[in-house]
Formats: sequence, C-alpha cells, structure tokens
Amino acid sequence: MSEPFENSPAPEEVSASPADDRFASALRRFGPLGILSIVLILVGNELFVPLSAILVLVWVRLSRTPWREIGYAAPRSWISSILIGITFGVAFKFVMKAIVMPLLDAPPINPAYHFLVGNIAALPWMLYILLVGAGFGEETVFRGWMFERLGKLFGQSTAAKIAIVLITSIWFGLAHYAFQGLPGVEQALIVGLVFGSIFAITGRIFMLMIAHATFDLTALAMIFWDFETSVAHFIFK
Repeated sequence: MSEPFENSPAPEEVSASPADDRFASALRRFGPLGILSIVLILVGNELFVPLSAILVLVWVRLSRTPWREIGYAAPRSWISSILIGITFGVAFKFVMKAIVMPLLDAPPINPAYHFLVGNIAALPWMLYILLVGAGFGEETVFRGWMFERLGKLFGQSTAAKIAIVLITSIWFGLAHYAFQGLPGVEQALIVGLVFGSIFAITGRIFMLMIAHATFDLTALAMIFWDFETSVAHFIFK
C-alpha cells in the first residue's frame, strides 16, 4: 500500500531557491517568523473552525516539514485503523460516562449540550463541529502540530515525551473550560492523556482522528436520545 504522507520528502530533499529555503527554515525555527506562525495557528479558530488545523497544514507545506512529523503517516491498514478507531472511540466514551466521570462527581448530564436533546435542527452544525472541528481539527493541532513543536524544544527522550503529553493534555483540558466548566476540563484532560500517550507511542494520527470523532458522536447520541443519565448511573446508582 502506498503511503503518500509518510514518503513525503524531508525539507532538505525538496528542490527550492535559497530564498525559499531560508523562509522554510525560519518557519521551523523559533525566531520572529516561527513565533508569528505559532500565534496565528493558536488564534485561528477564533475566526472559524477548523482554521487552526488548516493553518497547521499550510505551515507544514511552507516550512517543508515532513508530514509524518505531525502524524500524517498512512496506517499499515486503513481498514484496521478505522475499525479500531470506531470501537475504541465508542468504548472509551462509555467508560468515561459510566465509570470515570461519576468517580469525579460530575453531573450525569452535560448541561452545556443538553439543548441537543431531540434537537434535529442542531444536528448538521454539531456533526460539522464534531467531525471536522474535533476529529480533524483538534487532533491535528493538539496532537500532531503541538507534539512536533514541543518535540523540537524538548527533544525525543522518554522524559521529553512524557512532558509533552502532560503539557498538551493540560492545554487541551483548559481549552474546554469556557463552555463546559470543570467537568469538561476533567474529561478533556483524561482524553488528552490517553490520546496523547497513544500518539507519543505510535506517531500516527489518523486512528486518533477517527476515535476522537467517534467518541464525540457517541456523546452526541447519548444526549440527543436522552440516555446520558442512564449511562452515568449504569454502575454507580
């Protein structure tokens, strides 16, 4: 099976003018241009979702960073990755809802999204947010891009990877506070730790995109059909 992302040429293998090489190198470093690119990527979603992830892809292209460095390496088997991602995403959500969140004394319903109960009109927008904004967008930014940038700062040792998983997970958790409050932070932190650990080990992101989207779609189904409370009280009555 061909692997178009994994076989992308490294920056130094791409034929380009000296000016292009200097520009690409400046984007990869942490000088003024590199820092500006980081700021633009971080604020991108303030304009629209998933602009931050789109800007990551633009940065990869312009900086001539190999796609595999942000996890865009084709899986050994697409079918296995899709099946594993779907199964893991569904199971992980049920474990979080039925066991982990009740142990953290989280409410049985997610009040931020309770308006979605039976709300057919809201489904198209939510599906866009979950599939494009979360599955593609958040994984590209919080796992792929952040791991690459922090890896350049901290290195690739085991200690460095642990630090990167912790930093990105805390960041991911805090990003959910404004809309979902403390329970949202707790859940996102745990999701970040699990997904981040998998990414640190495998270096591949596509299964995580599928798992993330499936995790959120399972949550949406629980809310839409109003069985959140039943799942939350399935073990702890």
